[in-house]
Amino acid sequence: MAVLSVDLAFRRWSDLGIVVLNRESDRESELEQPAPISADPLPSARTISCQIIPSTSAGLDDGPVDPEVLAGRLNHLATTRGIRVMMLDGPQAWKSRSNGLEHARVSERQLNTAAKTGLPGMVKPITYRPFAEFCLDVYDALCRRGWRRLDTSDRSASLQDRVLVESYPFAAWKSLGLQPLPSKRRARVSDLAQAYAALRAIIPFTTNCPPNHDQLQAIVGGLPGLALEERNTAALRIVGNPPRREQGHWRVGFIVLPLPPHQPITPRWLN
Repeated sequence: MAVLSVDLAFRRWSDLGIVVLNRESDRESELEQPAPISADPLPSARTISCQIIPSTSAGLDDGPVDPEVLAGRLNHLATTRGIRVMMLDGPQAWKSRSNGLEHARVSERQLNTAAKTGLPGMVKPITYRPFAEFCLDVYDALCRRGWRRLDTSDRSASLQDRVLVESYPFAAWKSLGLQPLPSKRRARVSDLAQAYAALRAIIPFTTNCPPNHDQLQAIVGGLPGLALEERNTAALRIVGNPPRREQGHWRVGFIVLPLPPHQPITPRWLN
C-alpha cells in the first residue's frame, strides 16, 4: 500500500515537495536487517520507504504552478502506482457560515493553525488568500479526475475510493512529540538534519535521496495516510468535521495527523 504526499506550493514548481510513502513488506525488512528480539506485529514496526519525486520537468521549472497541470501530474502518478490516498498540505475548503467561529474552520481552530480560511474569499492573514485559493483549485481539479475529499472520521473504515486528505506538517511534528521544522526561510541545513534524525528515531523510514525542506514536510505530513490505508486507528488523529457543499462552495473538512507508535492517547496539547 502506497500513499502520495504533497507539500503544496504555487509560486514555483521547485517549491513543491512530492513523496510516495510505501510500507515495506516483512520479507523486505528481514532482508535489510535482523529481526528484533521482541518482534512488533503492528504495521508501524516495518520500515517505510519514501521515494522523493522530482517536482520539476522540462518547461515547468520556472513560473507559477498551474493547478490543473499539477492535478493531472499527481493523478497520473497515483494511477500508475495504484495509490488511493493522497495527502495535501493546504486547505481543502472554506469555513461554514454556521460553525460558530468568525474566521476559521473547526479543524483550524482546534489546531491553532497560523493561517485561517474564513467564508469564501476571506482569509487571515490576507496574504494567505492566493495560496488558499490555489489549494482549493487543486482539490477541485483532482475531484474532477475521480478523487473525493475524505468525508468520514471512522478511522477503521475501509477505503473504497481514491481520497484526498488534508495534512498539516507543523501540527504533525508536534503530534509525534517532536519539535516542528522551522519555516523554510529560517531553516538551516542543521535543522533539516536534526529533524530528519529525530523522525527516523521514532518511525523507521528510508529515502532514495536526502530530502529538502519541502520533501521532509511531505514525509511527516504523509504518515497518517499509511495509517488510513492500513486502518491502524492507533496511528492517526482526525480533526474537524466532514466536508460538505454549502451555497456553491466546499466548506469545513478534516485535517489528519499522525500519532507516535505505541502511544494512541491524544497528546495534551491537542485537547
